[in-house]
Amino acid sequence: MRIGVVGLKMGLYLATWCRRVGMDVVAACDHDPQRRAEAREQLPGATLTGRWQDLLDHRLDGVVLANDFDAHAPLAHAFLERGVHVLSEAAACANEQEGLRLVEAAERSSATYSFAENYALHPHLRLIRQAIDAGEVGRISLVEADYLHGMSPETVTALIGDPAHWRGRIAPTAYCTHTLSPVLALTGEWPVEVTAFEVDETDARAAVVMVVRLSSGALAVTRHGFLQGEPDSHWSWVSVRGARALAESVRGPGERAWSVRVRAEGWTSPDNRTRDEERTPPALSLAGETVERAAEGTVLLLQGFRATIERGEPPLIPVRPAVAASLVGVAGAESLKNGSRPIPVPDLSGAAGRR
Repeated sequence: MRIGVVGLKMGLYLATWCRRVGMDVVAACDHDPQRRAEAREQLPGATLTGRWQDLLDHRLDGVVLANDFDAHAPLAHAFLERGVHVLSEAAACANEQEGLRLVEAAERSSATYSFAENYALHPHLRLIRQAIDAGEVGRISLVEADYLHGMSPETVTALIGDPAHWRGRIAPTAYCTHTLSPVLALTGEWPVEVTAFEVDETDARAAVVMVVRLSSGALAVTRHGFLQGEPDSHWSWVSVRGARALAESVRGPGERAWSVRVRAEGWTSPDNRTRDEERTPPALSLAGETVERAAEGTVLLLQGFRATIERGEPPLIPVRPAVAASLVGVAGAESLKNGSRPIPVPDLSGAAGRR
């Protein structure tokens, strides 16, 4: 299986895991010659180029798009038109027009579109999903999801203060898929409306809260950005409250962050006993070796991409949920501009024949 990679920062990490899960990275691209030089040792035998267009004629089976956050959709469109399977990092699109064109391109292509949203596949999400599927949680009414970084003000300024870098030019609501994709994956619902709020008006870009109404009538509250007090610099926390129980990831450092607490009151049990337990996810192994917890979502994502290309299995996160999650950030930006007024999210739930 011949794979290309665009972008050799996060893309180099993904490329090394591609090879470990059995995909052959034959070509990669980055406009930065230093990154290409660094990649040469880790991707022996791969063609390295400064232009992503060079990969279009490279007889690829699939391509991993890990270029700038707000520049994925045009490349995805181009590769889909060539019949190349696409695995695209977040965001899926930068605006509604891009998103709708991407959906059309994916659904008419002979290839497939998969969203590289590993946060929907991390260990704590899989445990919560099991509790939901087993009927323990009941009808979901409220979901909360955090993707927060406890970093110094100097580090934050370096990340988001440069308008020439994509982090400096995107809206503060845009980087929302690490929270929204898990919400949509757990509930199976679609975003209907979003209201966005700046956490601190004196530092408006640092963090945002978004309140999202889902198609089931349930509510999702998501928080992303830079806030203090988290156990680790990259932090994902998810809580699901249903008619019968609460299932939420544990707020704790290290391994406990991947565990899940499930609490059900006594009235839900025949013996009238309250159940409050902490569950630890089983280890994931690859070629006989245990995978580091933080890499589990990436491994499952790439294994799913391989299965889609080789065996025609459905993408783990196809184009419509990918675009829907991304457009919540677009609508959220409009909400901020309009004084935190609720803004509708385009309905992407209806068409058949999705890829």
